[in-house]
Amino acid sequence: MSPALMKMWISFVAMGFMVISVLTVYFTKFKVKNNVIRMILNTIAFLLIVVAGLIIFYVVFSGPVPESA
Repeated sequence: MSPALMKMWISFVAMGFMVISVLTVYFTKFKVKNNVIRMILNTIAFLLIVVAGLIIFYVVFSGPVPESA
């Protein structure tokens, strides 16, 4: 697998983390009544969004991938 294709899949994982984070926050806001579970799920969502941001930071600032011949 080429480095450019690998970076694409890594960025898809980051976007998936962002979607999971948004859905988790939505779910906890409207469906979960227990404050302890709500806090745990919001912490997980926060960690996912931070990890996604770090992954995107890596993908964007690691520079262009040289073409292979």
